[in-house]
Amino acid sequence: MEDSTGSNPQSPGFTEKLKSWLSWSWTYVCCIWFGMVLVMIYVLWGPLKLQESLTSATVFLNTLTPKFYVALTGTSSLISGLILIFEWWYFRKYGTSFIEQVSVSHLRPLLGGVESSSTTGLFTSVNGDADPRPSVSECKVWRNPLNLFRGAEYNRYTWVTGKEPLTYYDMNLSAQDHQTFFTGDTQQLRPEDAVMQKAWRERNPQARIRAAYQAIEMNHECAAAYVLLAEEEATTITEAERLFKKALTIAGKDINLLVYIKRRLAMCARKLGRIKEAVKMMRDLMKEFPLLGMLNIHENLLEALLELQAYADVQAVLAKYDDISLPKSATICYTSALLKARAVSDKFSPEAASRRGLSTAEMNAVEAIHRAVEFNPHVPKYLLEMKSLILPPEHILKRGDSEAVAYAFFHLQHWKRAEGALNLLHCTWEGTFRIIPYPLEKGHLFYPYPGCTETADRELLPTFHEVSVYPKKELPFFILFTAGLCSFTATLAMLTHQFPELMGVFAKAFFSTLFAPLGFFADKMESFMPSSFWHQLTRI
Repeated sequence: MEDSTGSNPQSPGFTEKLKSWLSWSWTYVCCIWFGMVLVMIYVLWGPLKLQESLTSATVFLNTLTPKFYVALTGTSSLISGLILIFEWWYFRKYGTSFIEQVSVSHLRPLLGGVESSSTTGLFTSVNGDADPRPSVSECKVWRNPLNLFRGAEYNRYTWVTGKEPLTYYDMNLSAQDHQTFFTGDTQQLRPEDAVMQKAWRERNPQARIRAAYQAIEMNHECAAAYVLLAEEEATTITEAERLFKKALTIAGKDINLLVYIKRRLAMCARKLGRIKEAVKMMRDLMKEFPLLGMLNIHENLLEALLELQAYADVQAVLAKYDDISLPKSATICYTSALLKARAVSDKFSPEAASRRGLSTAEMNAVEAIHRAVEFNPHVPKYLLEMKSLILPPEHILKRGDSEAVAYAFFHLQHWKRAEGALNLLHCTWEGTFRIIPYPLEKGHLFYPYPGCTETADRELLPTFHEVSVYPKKELPFFILFTAGLCSFTATLAMLTHQFPELMGVFAKAFFSTLFAPLGFFADKMESFMPSSFWHQLTRI
């Protein structure tokens, strides 16, 4: 039986072959068309009186005053300048050229081009719609293990500065997390659970708080409602801790609630200075629920141990989690680098190292720094205070700027405490980029750096923060082109205004040289073809 798709001209195979043929033949079609245009101009030169028209145009142009040319070049400079400003703004905001994006999105498919599937795909937005954004496995966002409290920390920042530290995209992801975490079984929802499920979706903080109180009125033992109040209504860590303790007493056997509440209580103890108590709570939680490693509770533990300066315990935790089979993070890689740097940094001198070479311990520290920088190259600028820090988001993208902000926000103090560690980092971190000159194509110790981090980080970080981009993008061609065009036309306008006669002579010489090949082509055509042939052709 004959395959029906083979005879169908609308089948995908036929369409792809047609596009491929059109793309292949496009260059030759353009050349043939250009040649036919030249022939038609020559054939119709006499019947259409093109010579007289050209002469009239020349006379008209000769009668124009220099002011006209000043206005013409000045207008061209203004228009190209406006295009340049728009292109620069679009590039700074979205990381690409608007003209280039429109060309690739609309003109390339018409010309038979196929967009690379390695860099584009469907990226599901927070409301469930599919957006044409980069979508590869590295673009997965993770819950920030050390995320702050909205009421006691994020809101206080807003009250002082008037700026929103969290994006709507980030908060929407948190709402989805809470819905899944606290009301996962939709088949057995109690009335108060339905209210809380709606509360997590509310965009307005006051509406969420009112819904939480409504759920408590329906059931005084609604632990999820107390969790929401602790997160969003409590204005101090002490008040948040009190509400979390209340929620813990009524959480029952709900494992998700128990893990979340105990973790937040440990974080409250850490913020209130009861660090040993926080460490014990985190260790107990990891022993009680060993299968919940995806929650990255060990990162909370590492930060608390560093605050205690219990470096042996930190090394023991790293020995378990800094394993080749486990996913890495900036906390794992940079904490490992900090421990190795701390062992040699107090006596490290770049001048002495250049004379005698690096010792084994120093080489291990440098290699650990290179490893950490390869994993996340955005962190060093925050640790070295070359970029200003902001409050970390509630979600991070591993190897992205959002993860770098979150790590540096909590760990900068630990690097400062280790004498000479930041100096060693300053002297060695840029050497990483000589090891991986083409990070998007090939990595050294990790997979190639994902090219989608900028898009996801712009969604997670507030607009007032300048997103760190790696590798640094070169300016698009159209920005350089419009900048050159604007400068060139502005220079022409100024020269024409200052030296009108000289520029007039220059313009005539330029156009004479420009049209010389066309005249040469016409003369050669007349010499090759008999005059009677052209006379008969023009009569036709």
